[in-house]
Amino acid sequence: MQTYKHQIGLVAAAPTGFLADGRVDLAVIPHLAEHLQKQGVAGVFINGTTGESMSLTVAERVAQAEAWRRACPPSIRLYVHVGHNSVAEARQLAAQAQALGADAVASIAPGFFKPARAADLAEWCAEVAGGAPELPFYFYHMPSMNGVGFAMTPFLEIAGPRIPNLAGIKFTFESLADYQAAQAVADGRYDILWGRDEMLLGALATGARGAVGSTYNVAAPLFLDLMAAFARGDLATARERQLQAIGMINAMIATGNFFVALKAMLRAQGVPISTRVRLPLANLDDQALQAPEVPCLQ
Repeated sequence: MQTYKHQIGLVAAAPTGFLADGRVDLAVIPHLAEHLQKQGVAGVFINGTTGESMSLTVAERVAQAEAWRRACPPSIRLYVHVGHNSVAEARQLAAQAQALGADAVASIAPGFFKPARAADLAEWCAEVAGGAPELPFYFYHMPSMNGVGFAMTPFLEIAGPRIPNLAGIKFTFESLADYQAAQAVADGRYDILWGRDEMLLGALATGARGAVGSTYNVAAPLFLDLMAAFARGDLATARERQLQAIGMINAMIATGNFFVALKAMLRAQGVPISTRVRLPLANLDDQALQAPEVPCLQ
């Protein structure tokens, strides 16, 4: 069983840019990488939910991973999401990520034919993780997207002995009780990365040290200030920052499409990314869209 260093700090879940004709815009990736370095994030999570991965072809996902590997500065850790309804495709994507030099891979559970038991999920993850045996493997827990809602403590207890390169979980779920329990498995061996930006403060209170989120693309300084305030015991400031983040996220949702809003905010910050999304998500009128504001630190 391998031991992996826990991720400290913020990991931005990067969006995918699209050209006017619907093709993936690989040229925007270096601009995104430069922007994220300025934001102060410690990692980037690509081809995930924010990246609309399940609406991309395998070839598009491979091309994005290659472009991100070229663009990522050494200070930013590259997580490649490889989840797919086909276990063979997911395993191949994991192997490709290892070959190009990614720092870690992650996979969500299949969402059409779903595992019926935690043991079935562990077996599926073992097959995917085996495609990249030299890389840390993270299970991507997001029941809201795929309906796979097993408690993560028994999953870790089953998967740990089965998957030598199991590093932890990207935990995108609201249960702080399950989150805290998962952190305690095997004396804290596993890296449980928090995945709900609007609840980061609660996660910090239960032991979080690292987090993955969409809004870290545009508001990482706000969340880093939240984390710093919590670390020094300044709960009043930490609560204020969390409330500011909640207001921003609510404004993004109120536009009618969170992903479009995120891209509009990136564009307002100087990243030349289109606000386009891929079907079945709906595009918004560019002229009418007003990018939500990022709260200013004072």
